[in-house]
Amino acid sequence: TLDALLRRGETVKMINRSGSAPVPKEVEIIGGDAADPRFTIDVARGAQVVYQTLNPPYSRWVEEFPVLQAAVLAAAQTHGARLVSMENVYMYGRPAGRPLTETRDYAAHTTKGKLRAQMATELLAAHQAGNVAVAIGRASDYFGPRGGAQSNLGDRLFPAALAGKTATVLGDPDQPHTYTYIPDIGEALAVLGEHPDALGQVWHLPNDPDTRTTRQLCELAFQQAGASPARVRQVPPLLLRLAALTNRTVRELLEMQYQFDEPFIVDSTKIANALGAHATPVEQALADTLASYHAKPVQAPHRIPVPRPSRD
Repeated sequence: TLDALLRRGETVKMINRSGSAPVPKEVEIIGGDAADPRFTIDVARGAQVVYQTLNPPYSRWVEEFPVLQAAVLAAAQTHGARLVSMENVYMYGRPAGRPLTETRDYAAHTTKGKLRAQMATELLAAHQAGNVAVAIGRASDYFGPRGGAQSNLGDRLFPAALAGKTATVLGDPDQPHTYTYIPDIGEALAVLGEHPDALGQVWHLPNDPDTRTTRQLCELAFQQAGASPARVRQVPPLLLRLAALTNRTVRELLEMQYQFDEPFIVDSTKIANALGAHATPVEQALADTLASYHAKPVQAPHRIPVPRPSRD
């Protein structure tokens, strides 16, 4: 999102906990606690758009996420700024054989999905009440440069492809599964921050309309790395359940594995047709991601590969 805004010539202020980040020198970075509305109101002074891309520790969503959103909402409302909130698609629940669209009912059966539904409902209610102008962007599991260990198509795939070793993934690799490219997420959120028709609505961020399986995407990455045939291994479900006995993050992850049990297709036709935001072709997205690993190699992890799912 920062990259997309800088391309537009916008003045950007970044807020995080540490107050530091590898960004251009003209970007002001402020460290603090976004759960404190006094802090968020102060740092948002003068902002035209506030982008909420927060993500607390996966095992503490219920305790921390509503408080974080409330503080960001207070900041945008106080200063009359547009609020663009990034979300995932947990609130819909199981696909049940149908692509996920923005008109889908909230039918979450998981704790985190129900929380996501509650938070989205609160944001849209604030917009409808006239308290703040809101636009919501939702991404599926993400991949791309800087995706790292938290991406299912990240540190477990690209270093392995470059080295001709075995890539490890979560879930059934032979189910069609939508992955959203990180630069497309950033560009589309910037569009939601500026487009007059974006407000008061939910938008699925751009996805390639030709949904592949996880294995097919891995095979493309191996092919581009010159390491065909691809070697792909699924983390055994039993191993995840055993790890969950002692690891709370893994325990929280288990309830979301339904996303890989059947075709998981997130439709983004709406944003393409209405706002002109399109996905990067998947071949190009994988090539650019692979190039980023060439430039900055990452040693593949040796322990059970359990990324935090894409979300916000």
